[in-house]
Amino acid sequence: MSLQIHLTERQQHILWATVRHYIATAEPVASKALVDEFNLSVSSATIRNAMNVLEKEGLLYQPHTSAGRVPSDSGYRIYVDQLITPSEQLAGKVERVLDRLDWSDGHIEAVLRGASQILATLSGYITLITLPQTATTRILHLQLVQIEPGQVMLILVMDTYETQSILIDLRGNKKTGKFTKNEAVTISQKPEILEEELQILSNFLNSKLRGKAFSELSGLDWTELDREFQHYADFIKTLLTDLSQRAQTPAYTRILISGLAEVLRLPEFSQLQQVKTIIQLLEEEQEQLWPLIFKGNESETSGKRVKVRIGSENTLEPIRSCTLISATYRRGTIPLGSVGVLGPTRMVYENAIALVEAAADYLSDALGGGNVGSYPEGHPQHRHKKIVDAP
Repeated sequence: MSLQIHLTERQQHILWATVRHYIATAEPVASKALVDEFNLSVSSATIRNAMNVLEKEGLLYQPHTSAGRVPSDSGYRIYVDQLITPSEQLAGKVERVLDRLDWSDGHIEAVLRGASQILATLSGYITLITLPQTATTRILHLQLVQIEPGQVMLILVMDTYETQSILIDLRGNKKTGKFTKNEAVTISQKPEILEEELQILSNFLNSKLRGKAFSELSGLDWTELDREFQHYADFIKTLLTDLSQRAQTPAYTRILISGLAEVLRLPEFSQLQQVKTIIQLLEEEQEQLWPLIFKGNESETSGKRVKVRIGSENTLEPIRSCTLISATYRRGTIPLGSVGVLGPTRMVYENAIALVEAAADYLSDALGGGNVGSYPEGHPQHRHKKIVDAP
């Protein structure tokens, strides 16, 4: 959303100063406060006249007749779109801190939860990070291994560093999905034969599935299998059905949230009922929040990567007094997930925007693939290569 309001340079400067002062103090701003705090080189009367104009334009308002002015949602919008530049210093700090995250165990949820906590601490606001979308993640490596007599586990390594596993009971019962008795005998249950068969089948599946997204698996044609793999057809079909179903898991259940305790200290969240509705939205109604944080993150009209929804621009009632800032992290041009912060409209926008964009850039670099050799030792891409190359 962009407002087309023409302001003089002086009016812009006074709007900027008013917003900055209100963000810092949470108190309505009087002209004298601006004279004392900012070098505006004009009288208090001149500032009052400018503030009157800004109020008529809907950019400021008076909460009480005798009070100073407070920025409106429209005032914040002008401030964000025209009067500030995201903090490069904070962006650099965010990247340095996130680079300390430990990717070595391959558990992407634990890494992103750590990132969410870091960002909440740095911003002072609620942080929301969505896990990479199952439908768009791609298989890098898979392995079938025997767990115990009659049981096999399929281990998947995804291009997001996430490791997933599926337990298969060769005696006719599968914990995820169903096997018929005929399907159960397509693989030998003799340990010495089974180990060799599993390695052969793992190599075959890797050759067919590496680089495929879960969403592509249901459309693969397995009618013409190589002759030596014909008797595995039912087993493969059932396995792929299970993998395809994983792509249908509701994405809105996968939002990691940190920092609620941080914002409860702010005066905007002093009312218990308001806090309860926000907590309910974050914990119990994430399906409503999902379209705001992930879908349509990038404005089609402005072309800006970071989406800033201020106050009434949010369609959900519990957060219509809040600002939600979000950006997608990607693999190439494909959106994988989203990073966002949620806080009061009285937000330090220069920092919050820089933080969200830097975090999205970091996750795009870490999860987006690329030539491992081009990254320094210790970068997540190197750990990624070690996982994929492991036997």
